[in-house]
Amino acid sequence: MLELAYASGLWRLLESSRGGVGTILKFERVRPRRNDAFQPLRAREITPQFLHRLITRLKKWPVDIVSMDEACRRVTAPRAGRRFVALTFDGGTRDFVDYAYPLLSGHQVPFAVYLPAAFPDGLGRMWWLALDAVIATQDRVNTVVDDVRRYFETVSVADKYHAHHYLDGWLRSLPPLQLAHAVDDLCLRYGIDMAALTRAAVMTWDDVATFAGDPLATIGTSTLNYPILANLDASEAQRDMMLGQAVAEAALPKRPQHFAYPFGYAGSFGARDVTMAAEQGFVSAVTSVAGVVKGGSDLHALPRIAWDGRRTSLRVLRVMMSGWP
Repeated sequence: MLELAYASGLWRLLESSRGGVGTILKFERVRPRRNDAFQPLRAREITPQFLHRLITRLKKWPVDIVSMDEACRRVTAPRAGRRFVALTFDGGTRDFVDYAYPLLSGHQVPFAVYLPAAFPDGLGRMWWLALDAVIATQDRVNTVVDDVRRYFETVSVADKYHAHHYLDGWLRSLPPLQLAHAVDDLCLRYGIDMAALTRAAVMTWDDVATFAGDPLATIGTSTLNYPILANLDASEAQRDMMLGQAVAEAALPKRPQHFAYPFGYAGSFGARDVTMAAEQGFVSAVTSVAGVVKGGSDLHALPRIAWDGRRTSLRVLRVMMSGWP
């Protein structure tokens, strides 16, 4: 449908009325394509080649690639210039330094990175990587769900995707302590070292220092431990948000002014958290709720287009940036 909308030119008609003032693009991991049959997190990855193609094309489109500070200015003053695009990267993974930053620097375009502040200190828990590793390495997985032991056959790739879909959704629903116990049980049962997986995946503060002084870089935070805020009570959510900013401030040249809700999809945060982000003094807070940015949008609940790395068509992206549907 999106390809048809591009070919027909329908997106051009939409853009003038529904395209807003700009688009914030969300990416997570940037690394070479892998050949593994089971890649449940593939949608969250793009290749360096795709990022290069994207930036090259953006420079030819009638948009300005801007920093988050400039994006916020244009949201509050919609007639401040052409439509904008802001490039943002979540998760704080090391492949940003290895693959994304060299391209961004070479193209001389601004970008924002949102760091879960505990991760560069080696204290984070990327439980989703542990779940991926458990299912990838086992032919059968069992765990206790709601006091009932559940068994999942994971011999075929289809079985693995089915088990991952169920277990990922269940784990996301748990409060932090229950989540930690459930993931620790899986890791112990199946010999997965989550701490080692996390350390191998995330940036250290030394890695962050390689781009922290770049005038084109904006470094924001994404709490301390990257919890799903909706699963925390108000005091816990506020504490994680405040500590994330404080830890990052101590390690960076200046206090982070921009925030990303962990995971950021609808239901993972709420109006309470939007209010907290504003009260914490952040200039902006971005979500993963799909959409273009309208003039006068709430700066602490900005939508983003989270690009699905399984797609490669820039025509599709162009249509999405027009405000489709």
